[in-house]
Amino acid sequence: MTARLTAGLADTAGVPDIDEVAGHWVDAGELAHLPSLRNQVGQGHVNADLSSLAWLATPPYTFGYHTGVLRLDRAILPAQRFRWKPWGVQREHAGPRLTVRTETRMMLQRDTLLWQVEVTNTTGDPVDCTISQDLFAMVAQTEAGWGWLYDVPWTGGNYHDFMTLERIRSSVVREPGSAYLLGPGPRRLRLGKPRLPGIQRDADTEPMSLAYELPRHVSPDTVYPYQRSAVATVRNIRCRAAGADRPILVASAEIALQPASEVTLGTFELRAGQLIELDLRLDAPDQTGVVFTHGNHPDSLQLGVDAGRLWFGISGEKEYANGDVAAGRWHQVTIALDDERVALSVDGDEVAATGHWSASPRWKSLPDGALVSIADTCSAARASYAFDTVPDALTMIGAGARAEWALRLAAHQTVSIGIVCAYGDDALTAGAAAARAAADFGAALARSEAGYRDLWRSMFTAGNPHFSGHLPTLTTTDEGISTSYYMAALLALYMRNTRVSATEPVFLTGGPRLGPTTTYFWDHTEWSRLYALLEPAGLRSWLLRALGSPYDSAFGFDTRSGGPLGNSYAANHYSLFRLVEHYVCISGDRAFLDEQAGPRTVLAHLERMAYGWKTRQTAATGGVLADFGADPWTLLECVPNYVNAVASFNAAYAGMTRSLAGLLGSLGCADESAAAASEADALARAVVGMALPSGRWQIRHPGATESIGHCLDFGLVSAHLHADLSSAQRSEAVAFASEKLLASTWMRALALDDPAAPFSDRPDHGAAGAFCAWPGVTAYGLARLGRKDLAARLLGAVHQSASGGLWGQAMEIVTDERGQRVRVAEDGASNRDSIAGVATAEAVLAGLFGFEPTFRDPDGVALPRSIEMPGIGSLTNINVHRA
Repeated sequence: MTARLTAGLADTAGVPDIDEVAGHWVDAGELAHLPSLRNQVGQGHVNADLSSLAWLATPPYTFGYHTGVLRLDRAILPAQRFRWKPWGVQREHAGPRLTVRTETRMMLQRDTLLWQVEVTNTTGDPVDCTISQDLFAMVAQTEAGWGWLYDVPWTGGNYHDFMTLERIRSSVVREPGSAYLLGPGPRRLRLGKPRLPGIQRDADTEPMSLAYELPRHVSPDTVYPYQRSAVATVRNIRCRAAGADRPILVASAEIALQPASEVTLGTFELRAGQLIELDLRLDAPDQTGVVFTHGNHPDSLQLGVDAGRLWFGISGEKEYANGDVAAGRWHQVTIALDDERVALSVDGDEVAATGHWSASPRWKSLPDGALVSIADTCSAARASYAFDTVPDALTMIGAGARAEWALRLAAHQTVSIGIVCAYGDDALTAGAAAARAAADFGAALARSEAGYRDLWRSMFTAGNPHFSGHLPTLTTTDEGISTSYYMAALLALYMRNTRVSATEPVFLTGGPRLGPTTTYFWDHTEWSRLYALLEPAGLRSWLLRALGSPYDSAFGFDTRSGGPLGNSYAANHYSLFRLVEHYVCISGDRAFLDEQAGPRTVLAHLERMAYGWKTRQTAATGGVLADFGADPWTLLECVPNYVNAVASFNAAYAGMTRSLAGLLGSLGCADESAAAASEADALARAVVGMALPSGRWQIRHPGATESIGHCLDFGLVSAHLHADLSSAQRSEAVAFASEKLLASTWMRALALDDPAAPFSDRPDHGAAGAFCAWPGVTAYGLARLGRKDLAARLLGAVHQSASGGLWGQAMEIVTDERGQRVRVAEDGASNRDSIAGVATAEAVLAGLFGFEPTFRDPDGVALPRSIEMPGIGSLTNINVHRA
């Protein structure tokens, strides 16, 4: 024990304290995307007030709406500043007499939430005040629906409604805060059979903007309750503003609907004050089906019938008419729209209307003085609130409760209140867990922080109890590079989840508004060397699952159910090949190549993926290069012309095929190795032939070519074909990246002067900023082109761009009266957290220090356990087995 402890201390001697890596106070006005919470089993998102939490998911538990706001003297206070730490988020509001500071934590690896509320009298006189906290737990338990767009519980059922929940979150500091029902944007009215929610690719083939709707990236086991049309006849359909005779939409003729009917009418936007009117005749009794849907979004207004009773749904709410509608005769149906209320009338009488979400009938609450118990009537989920200071009043409000404390604070006094919410599938167990944490609230707070600190030290310690490997220790005099490297390591720890998968610890791709069980193939390859060093056993298990999945038709998989998710990415072959290559070369586990993964061995998968470019060749784009098709979703999603034959993944295929040649040679397959090397050289020559002056690259479409200035081409060509480029081409590439892409403390994915820039304004892959992996990819490319000085400069700056926490999916460059700065963007459905940001540390490891395990190395070549790099520093304690 003494020897192991001594070794562990030696391993972490150069590792900074976790407080030095990230987490400082940031004014609310500096933030676009608010901080997240994670606890190694789940994730959540803080809101703009002082206490509420939304997007909480700890599979199998998922929360809807939010957990409730805090009030001071009946007023909801906005947070003026935030501080993120991996174990919790602090929020603060400083008023003229009182400062309220809160801290919200998810207890490490437990289904328990903690809130500490501190009220400080900043004056020299006594102050009386009242603190109240709303207590909601709209929680459900489910084993299904864990996709990228995962199931969230609503009054109307379990499904992912991103836009509505974001509207609710944006209203938390307003009273009554219920103007969330009407989604923006024009939508088409469809009669009959509903479309499954999500962007409709038969009608919308444009780049993915995410302005009003999301793709249907749900898990295969997601269930939609209504998939048929009602058997009915409709006529005299009108949408008009109340009090106005001129309608927005008219369809007077009788339209007969059968179960498979789908009739498309006009397009319009729902607005407060509108009436949607129609005559309806149900042509069969006791039936179930849909009459109309406005759009094809989760928050769409929808009218239907269930066992003969009319209902309507909108933005998470679902209301049934208070009586059956007689079949066989005409009824006049009216839906009246308002920001805070939608009502259904039949034959002039109101028969149903929405209420505020906090009064949802789905959840039942029971306050008893010391605890508040909440039960979901649609699942086994149960929750309990407890307090370290007994409230002066505890009252039921709708589906939750409100706790209230009357305080008298002496001059400069601080009073602290602890609140706990525990949840699970048993009311007694949840109640006991909440009571225990409340009884020793300070210790409960401390355990989560201490647990994260222990995990942080373990990440850099050989033989630690938490990871099957460990990360190298970086020692450098460049504080910027050091901070960026360790910040990226902290991001890997933060995205780790030990419960969602039954087979291995996983590192989630993003969230917390999306994907509490999701891993993308592409994002993991951005840190593949570090992944193999830190968690080789977990990576091995994950790879077998990934290779056994239909990776040609999905971007990743749900690690809980194993089901495929989303559309195909052109990056998939490259991503999985490189992950396998780095795992095998770092671990020395050559037996892995003979493992069966789905229908073939790992080695067979490698051969299939490395030669994947040959199956994509088309005569229309020259017959040599891979043509990735005309759908922008396959490549960068939002860059409209980045389709067909592009330099980036063709360069990656050339690199893969060369690596395959090295592997086949080491296996004694000399002829196959020589053939692979020859074919890789031919592909490499074709890619180099796409180079344009000034460091840009050609895109080849059928019958046309155009130029592009994107970092993905720079990064992958530099990584894999640096030796194939001429000296002039290397110089032009470096000049392009440094002059057109690098900006502020970050970079742009697409050059501002590129012709595609005006049509691609997403801050991850467009010109407004860059995906969190791109600085690492670009720095690695600069290093491979012989400019480690520029790589080091970039890597030494990026830590300044994390909005007080860690990097998110999309990092936007903002210019205003305060100058130019970089922040985590909230644009569209951008993720606050993204595992791909670990690419920064990958670039330090491979770009600055040259750690390059590859199949091209002769079998038996040792990997270094430490690396000294003059002018930069040293990497020690490298976890390699092929030494």
